[in-house]
Amino acid sequence: MRFSPQGLLLGPCAPPAPPPLLLLLLALRLCAPIQWLGLAASGGGLAWNETQHCGQLDGLAAAAEPLAQLCRRHLELMPSVVQAARQTQGLCRKTFAGMRWNCSFVAGPRFAPQLLKGTRESAFVYALAAAAVSHAIARACASEQLPICSCGSAPSEEAPEPNSQWGGCGDNLHFGLQLGSAIADGAMKSSKAGPQVSRQVNLHNNEAGRQVLVDSMETKCKCHGVSGSCSVQTCWKSLPDLAEVAWQLKANYLAATKVTYRHVGSRKQLVPKDLDFRPLKVTELIYLISSPDYCVKNPTLGSLGTQDRHCNKSSAGSDSCNLLCCGRGYNAYRESMEERCQCKYYWCCYVLCKKCQRVVERYICK
Repeated sequence: MRFSPQGLLLGPCAPPAPPPLLLLLLALRLCAPIQWLGLAASGGGLAWNETQHCGQLDGLAAAAEPLAQLCRRHLELMPSVVQAARQTQGLCRKTFAGMRWNCSFVAGPRFAPQLLKGTRESAFVYALAAAAVSHAIARACASEQLPICSCGSAPSEEAPEPNSQWGGCGDNLHFGLQLGSAIADGAMKSSKAGPQVSRQVNLHNNEAGRQVLVDSMETKCKCHGVSGSCSVQTCWKSLPDLAEVAWQLKANYLAATKVTYRHVGSRKQLVPKDLDFRPLKVTELIYLISSPDYCVKNPTLGSLGTQDRHCNKSSAGSDSCNLLCCGRGYNAYRESMEERCQCKYYWCCYVLCKKCQRVVERYICK
């Protein structure tokens, strides 16, 4: 199954605004790329029960206008959008916690240059955000949180087992993809959203995120019968936790392809820059410019550096002191921790533990 969205999004940063009556206005005066992620900061503070709340989304930039229109038509949709924004930021930081680039810029207060220049990191954030908003809406439909949709339709394929049948309430991925693409891609229909090549790259990465979500759909079944005999099974389609999608997108990030925009035949299209011509895969993340190494702080490049970051001396991975500290070395210090110890189980039915002090050694990059 392939899902082909329409439209995309990129553009310059809007200037900072003075604190408004509602904090949402400030949160959305972020850079135009995936501007709706700003809802994570303050969108949850609104009840989203009056259409006047949607007015806070209007007139900020091309990125906000389509979302404001959708908000006025489907006000009840906004809590799911806020949830998706928060999940995107939280999962991005969690997924990259032990790497030089640890996604801290997505938390704001303004997006860093990676999201404006088409880097590998931008590709990941766009893809995760697009998947997150479709995921949140699909789940909200199934849990009856949205009056405009319900459970997903029964699949056209045969049930997985001879004694099984489709039923239950599956996640409504079809509806999630439909409205999710309108939110993530809507502003890219305007040429004001940035150069065409940037819009095409972001469009591809948005679609890649949604396609990974589609591919992650799984079948779940519940047994029925006398004394758990499972003589009949009811099955439905369900989405995994978004964290699983984030980890798959991280793998795609590590294998991302640098592209260029050039004529192929009579029209321009994105093609791999350093490889023989081949069509891009639908789940492949792509980027336009190489990223900095993120070792040294450079606000212009969007690098926070790794000085004072905690590292793992015994690790051989990206969180190791050698890699994370970029060869600069590290400092060690001791920290006292309180933890439960000497726990005993008492019949019936509780556990009592003592509190013990343990000294651990920590390491931070120079």
